[in-house]
Amino acid sequence: MKTYKRQAVLADLTDYDPLAEENHFIEVTQWHNGEGFDVEVQSEDLFGFHLTWLQFEALKEVIEKLEEL
Repeated sequence: MKTYKRQAVLADLTDYDPLAEENHFIEVTQWHNGEGFDVEVQSEDLFGFHLTWLQFEALKEVIEKLEEL
């Protein structure tokens, strides 16, 4: 069995979203193997998702195309 520390960043959503409440946040935690990350969002409901770095690159490209519409 191994133990390890992971890199994580937490941001208060009220800094980005005028509709966010005081306890709303987003946290991104890099996987121990470095191949991707977990995202956890606390707003009205808690939800999360996981992406590899290549999936994240694909997501950024799709969003960029959407912004061009």
